[in-house]
Amino acid sequence: MTSAFAPDGSEVQLAPVGQEIVFENAHVRVWEITLEPGAHQPWHQHLNPYLVIALEAADNRIDALAGGDPRLVHEPAGGVVYREPGEIHMLTNRGTTRYRSRLVELKDLGENATTVAQEHTHD
Repeated sequence: MTSAFAPDGSEVQLAPVGQEIVFENAHVRVWEITLEPGAHQPWHQHLNPYLVIALEAADNRIDALAGGDPRLVHEPAGGVVYREPGEIHMLTNRGTTRYRSRLVELKDLGENATTVAQEHTHD
């Protein structure tokens, strides 16, 4: 398990970006995330660009480990967002309904980017 340091110097253990891998191949990894009201996905960091596809709507809160104001987001059922990898953050379901999503990591644009670029230089 990877760790990081909060601004106050305390060490934080980073969790996976989702709860369960439901599909994976050389190009993508798909995670299932389910959060009951008040539950959270612990501190984590995305290393790959990714899509979030909301299967069940909820009002969520995104807190960055580095601090600052939390981002309050409503994720409607069927909604899709694209996000770049980056900050260490935590996701909390601040609503009254269960939140469920599929998170699709684009490995060819992240962890495999160097390998893919090298393969294309040999074409």
